[in-house]
Amino acid sequence: MSKTPQLPEWSALAPMPDAQLPLFETALLIARDEYPDLQAGEYIALVADYADRLNKSLRENLDLPSKLTAINHFLYRELGFSGNEHEYADPRNSYLNQVFDRKLGIPISLAVVQIEVMRRIGLALDGISFPGHYLVRLPVDDGILVLDPYNQGRPVGFEELRERVAPHMDGQMPTDQQLFQVLEPATARMTAIRMIRNLQAIYQHAGDHERVARSADRLLKLAPDLPEALRDRGLAYARLGHVQGVREDLTRYLQLRPQADDAEDVRNQLIRHSVRKISLN
Repeated sequence: MSKTPQLPEWSALAPMPDAQLPLFETALLIARDEYPDLQAGEYIALVADYADRLNKSLRENLDLPSKLTAINHFLYRELGFSGNEHEYADPRNSYLNQVFDRKLGIPISLAVVQIEVMRRIGLALDGISFPGHYLVRLPVDDGILVLDPYNQGRPVGFEELRERVAPHMDGQMPTDQQLFQVLEPATARMTAIRMIRNLQAIYQHAGDHERVARSADRLLKLAPDLPEALRDRGLAYARLGHVQGVREDLTRYLQLRPQADDAEDVRNQLIRHSVRKISLN
């Protein structure tokens, strides 16, 4: 009898070496926060089934371009995964169970699906924490092939990549060295952090302080003492009336970033909540 797959515990992620942190399972762990009844084994079995079906359909000695075409057809045509252009900011696009159930996602969540499926058929994709739009990369004999999961997995040429980077460099076209730095592989930890930050931004915009605090807390489970996460959790706690949490998080933030641009504002928040604590006592 097979053992039911288990997700890692949040507390185990910070000390875990980056190379051992499981991206797919961590993405399901993020989703379980919002969907506590999530059955991880169902989605692990589903992606295994996708890989098995692909393996059976791919002919032996198929060249890489033909193999990628077949994979993209399977994922984006046969199964129907696609980018949610009409409701891009819907948080369900970032929760992996919902991505599987609805076949809709944003670049990073679709990338997680593609990375896991291709890993299981022997093609080692890496994520790229590309500015504005997450991408993936595949090592090839003469370099790397960059793919765009949000656009049906199509290859992206280097000139297009330069054009995509330029708006994030004050309109300046990147040099070859700058572009290659941008195209460095993202670790599973970096990818999970970016997924949570996307959710946090959505909840921040909606004024959902409980979920902002939860998102920041999960970032700290992946990277303790991440300054911005401490600040954001502390400010969310301020909205929620959690005075002790405000004091602890904002004090630690100022210890780590005493010269931050927002240090004065954070100090004022800390003073207000310290005074409030004294008055409550």
